[in-house]
Amino acid sequence: MALLRISLGLLIVWLFPPTTLAEPDFSFSTAKKHLERSIYRSSDERKSFYCGCNYSQEKQVDSTTCSYTPRKSAKRGKRIEWEHVVPASRFGSWRTCWTDGDPGCVTSKGKTYKGRRCCRKVDPQFKMMEADLHNLVPAVGELNGDRSNYRVAELPGEPRHYGACDFEIDFAKDLMEPAEAIRGDIARAYFYMRSTYGMNLSDPEIQMFEKWHVADPISAWELERDRRIVEIQGTTNPFVASGF
Repeated sequence: MALLRISLGLLIVWLFPPTTLAEPDFSFSTAKKHLERSIYRSSDERKSFYCGCNYSQEKQVDSTTCSYTPRKSAKRGKRIEWEHVVPASRFGSWRTCWTDGDPGCVTSKGKTYKGRRCCRKVDPQFKMMEADLHNLVPAVGELNGDRSNYRVAELPGEPRHYGACDFEIDFAKDLMEPAEAIRGDIARAYFYMRSTYGMNLSDPEIQMFEKWHVADPISAWELERDRRIVEIQGTTNPFVASGF
């Protein structure tokens, strides 16, 4: 049955190739306001994604609720930031505006620039991807910074750097391992970005995400979160809503 559920889920990806959908028509800054006001709106829903720390309406982290201790940046560890589950570089670094810049990416002093800043200015699809609520979650600021654009993976025998928070980083290999309780959420976000925007996944990644989906099934909160995003953004994550 598990294999059948995986096959049905991936069939959606293969049968429905990436299309230009009515995705977000708002900016990343507006997306963050939607997340604060309309998605994570009550005290029992305001929990950081990686550690499960409670945080206030002012985005202040209560580390006593999750036994998180800072690795290095106590200041950044006190606040919530909005994290792209699939890093912006993963869906943007292959775009021309990121690699080469654009005639429209010039400062008032005549200096050209490229990368995320340029894509945000001149590339409508990048702007949609960056603001897509299905790929945004609240994270402790230090973890958001340490995760950087590292790929997710399973790390054997790795030490923990953040107290009791089940979040591991291999800085030498640029890899991050999330807690088992959210691995399915992560897998479904990657599948969504692949099917919606044409982002590539390697065969080993697909196999890992298939496994993560089965081990960490869709939760009631994922379904409710998806429903709220539909109200704002007008699109669903079919890998959540359909239940595969």
